[in-house]
Amino acid sequence: MQLKGKVHKLGDSVDTDVMVPGRYLSLLNPADLARHIFEEVDPGFAARVNEGDVIVAGKNFGCGSGREQAPFGLKALGIACIVAASFSRTFYRMAIDLGLPILISPEVAAVATEAQVIEVDTKTGKVVLDGKEYQAEPMPPFIQEIIALGGVTGWVKSEVARRRAAAGGAAG
Repeated sequence: MQLKGKVHKLGDSVDTDVMVPGRYLSLLNPADLARHIFEEVDPGFAARVNEGDVIVAGKNFGCGSGREQAPFGLKALGIACIVAASFSRTFYRMAIDLGLPILISPEVAAVATEAQVIEVDTKTGKVVLDGKEYQAEPMPPFIQEIIALGGVTGWVKSEVARRRAAAGGAAG
């Protein structure tokens, strides 16, 4: 998947509790949740994000509570991808489950700057900043498939349909 947007630069240990304040955890509408991303620490964040933008962060992105609302809200806000030096294991899994591409690259995390244009190829892991290429860890093919299908729910629906078609084809 080829992505192009602007960088929203964040530091180390960005906590899910900061991404989505607790009082908004009961919101069910993705657009409502998206409006409150980083509200307490950066009230203008949601207004600055355009569809297709990319978060670039330091180490341990997504630490804190296992709030599925955090990757869900970021995706609903229009964040197309997150590139970080490292992710908390829980956030990494939740992002994949929800179909939000995430790449690991300490090098990109170190050199990217706020509002810089970024191009990301999630298949190869190639990241381009100001014409200079960097290499992130590409997502494994099975994760790319989950992301392409919008997350685990889409993958399961696709797999059920595939198996039904195969069973029907074998019976006929």
